Amino acid sequence: MTTISPKHDPSCMDDYDPNSLDAKQALQQILTRLQPIAKTEVLPIRDALGRIIAEEIRSKIDVPGHTNSAMDGYAIDGAELPSQGQQAFVVAGTAWAGRPYLGNVKSGECIRIMTGAAMPENTDTVIMQEHVQKDGGNILVDNTNKLGQNVRQAGEDIATGEITLTRGNFISPAELGLLASVGISEVRVLKKIRIAFFSTGDELQPVGSVLEKGQIYDSNRYTLYGMLARLGVEIIDMGVIKDKKDAIKQAFNKAALCADVVITSGGVSVGDADFVKETLESIGEVNFWKVAMKPGRPLAFGKIKDAWFFGLPGNPVSVMVTFYMFVQPALKKMMGSAYHEPLIINATSNTQLRKRPGRIEYQRGVLTRIEHSDPTVCNYEVIKTGAQGSGILRSMSNANCFIILPTDSSDVEIGDSVQVLPFEAIV
Repeated sequence: MTTISPKHDPSCMDDYDPNSLDAKQALQQILTRLQPIAKTEVLPIRDALGRIIAEEIRSKIDVPGHTNSAMDGYAIDGAELPSQGQQAFVVAGTAWAGRPYLGNVKSGECIRIMTGAAMPENTDTVIMQEHVQKDGGNILVDNTNKLGQNVRQAGEDIATGEITLTRGNFISPAELGLLASVGISEVRVLKKIRIAFFSTGDELQPVGSVLEKGQIYDSNRYTLYGMLARLGVEIIDMGVIKDKKDAIKQAFNKAALCADVVITSGGVSVGDADFVKETLESIGEVNFWKVAMKPGRPLAFGKIKDAWFFGLPGNPVSVMVTFYMFVQPALKKMMGSAYHEPLIINATSNTQLRKRPGRIEYQRGVLTRIEHSDPTVCNYEVIKTGAQGSGILRSMSNANCFIILPTDSSDVEIGDSVQVLPFEAIV
């Protein structure tokens, strides 16, 4: 007699699920489908910090605008440098930054010059003030100096007509200074993308309320808000939506009308009260809803009307891991930034890590730099932050990195090398 085992869908406890998409393939699918937004606006450059430039910018001036001194010292004609011994020069005047020396520099003369001051006519070399000997109204210069030293040429940084910044450049403090250096006070940037997000679950209660049995505070909206706020997007917090089909459908439609992206937490699993995926399939499209990763397997990606959708798991750690690994790169692309794989380094594990092949894992760890007697050697060690359950948010708070365990890897022993993604590279 043959016994037939009942079929069941793999759970989050299973390490292998044939219906789960490989994590790299999932990210590639997302990035392939998304495009940067097209709407732009013009802002004063200070207000443009953290934004993406929407047009090519060419300089209308040379930077620096004149050949100038890179040091405090003495400007001379480099042809008069001695080939041996010392040469005396008469100090004929002073050139200040913003107040150039306008006289004619004769042979055997030098000009006292300050950093940033325009080079006087007939001079092309600056001798640092520390490298001269003073002799009354003269200076003595030796043969260790070189023609053209300590001089910045006009247009050395940026030449007139040169491309200063291109579309897609992120405006950091360096770009603010660069824009100011070429005299630009306003810049056209891509508009902020609008993100609507909400949590789902009858058990979720607002912070500050009194919890009844079986209820929990809605922490996910706070972590989502924090992660979104750091990206500089427009945030629409729609609160908590109860686990009712009509309520979820109404929330989806409302969010899709006012946002470029809709993000939910919870409701994408396979429980009887998890209606997010079912609702999304009825009013939009689902590209995938499970990824071979831990934590965070139930991750949905799709579209509702003109808005892209990310359905994140309900557990707090899963929300953060899936956001950083998938949602953040997607939002950055929509904001106009080019995707760059985050910095991953190798470290020695100082704890045992349990892992079975079948899906990639992002365990939370503490990364430490180890001092070495050889200054050219840089070693790192990492330990896990205790229990790694997807509901233990403390494991994220105590961590400063993800320990990445590839899909096909197994247990890690003390002393083994592991890949580590520092939070500073993504947070």
